[in-house]
Amino acid sequence: MKLEDFEGARDLLKGIVRETRLIRSECFSEYCENDVYMKPENMQVTGSYKIRGAYCKVRALLREKTPRGIITSSAGNHAQGVAYAAQKAGVNATIVMPVTTPLVKVNNTKQYGAEVVLEGDFFDEAYQAALRLAAQKGYEMIHPFNDLDIALGQGTMVFEILRDLPDAEVLIVPIGGGGLAAGVSTLAKILNPEIHIIGVEPSGAASMTLSLKNGRISTVKNVQTIADGVAVATPGDIVFPFIRENVDEVLLVEDEELPTVFLDLVEKHKLIAENAGLLSLAALRKLNFKGRKVVSVISGGNMDVMTMAGMVQYGLVDRRRVFTFSALLPDRPGALAKLTSLVAKHKGNLIRLEHNRFVNVNRNAAVELEITLEAFGREHRDEIMEALKEAGYDAHLSMTKTIT
Repeated sequence: MKLEDFEGARDLLKGIVRETRLIRSECFSEYCENDVYMKPENMQVTGSYKIRGAYCKVRALLREKTPRGIITSSAGNHAQGVAYAAQKAGVNATIVMPVTTPLVKVNNTKQYGAEVVLEGDFFDEAYQAALRLAAQKGYEMIHPFNDLDIALGQGTMVFEILRDLPDAEVLIVPIGGGGLAAGVSTLAKILNPEIHIIGVEPSGAASMTLSLKNGRISTVKNVQTIADGVAVATPGDIVFPFIRENVDEVLLVEDEELPTVFLDLVEKHKLIAENAGLLSLAALRKLNFKGRKVVSVISGGNMDVMTMAGMVQYGLVDRRRVFTFSALLPDRPGALAKLTSLVAKHKGNLIRLEHNRFVNVNRNAAVELEITLEAFGREHRDEIMEALKEAGYDAHLSMTKTIT
């Protein structure tokens, strides 16, 4: 992949993609002590960067011949990109998606005119199903990441990044199969050999980390991550050499780290990012340097509302802004009102209350009360719990309870 190749891809994409401008984040800058900018590809056409590579690949195919149809496999974002590109080109598209794909991605793909087939629990299984269909029907297979036309398209975002921030020192990109990381890292190093490239994987799908460690393409045995967009067991062998040469380090993020980042992004920037798109922001806490100009690529924002609700819930619980405690109190008039009045005095906001009168045969001895409260954070929660204990209540936090 050479500079002129990336320039050709950029020219091809004019009028097709949005030039997503960098957003400086005071919030993320403060907590990692760097100057952080976000590349909001969640605001891109089809909701992710994938349209860049998909469109370039479809146009490359059409330069050679008019296919009977095109087919691909995807956890969602590439699917929408291919469907959109095929619709623009007037070509039939079939997309094989894992059965676990969020409904919003399935519906959006259908809205671009593609036929959707759900098969397999994660990407690699859907990919094998797509290969079988391609052979049966004579369709042209478009790989979602292991393709240089795809990588060239993805890399075009670097032109925009360095236009907005010419002195960027660090680029952070999510890694799934490797198409995005290959394209971004290669062009970035061409334009600025000194720039530091960091890839980020979920620890439950760290196939690129394993491959780099082994020095060859390797497969992880078990893919377990909520970041469905990068849930890849085997990275691409075509793009792997570019990553090995141009990505300086790869960081791992636990699934449990993503909900609080989601909450920050929603509350501070009013932006929605899917779990894979949050990886580059979650990685900011793991940086071992300070005071540098850092760009985090938010790769996509296609998240269904049920997943959003869960992310908000777990984010609030993790921040101790929602918590549940249980307490025993006598079953007599006014006992409940006395306890809830004490909570109100300390500005705890009641979300849910469960009053179990059958926890003890002797109801006069005790009934169980379980309360879920909204608080300002950990210190406020601790203040409420201490007040309860000082008032004589045997109150205990429930660390496993969440909102329902």
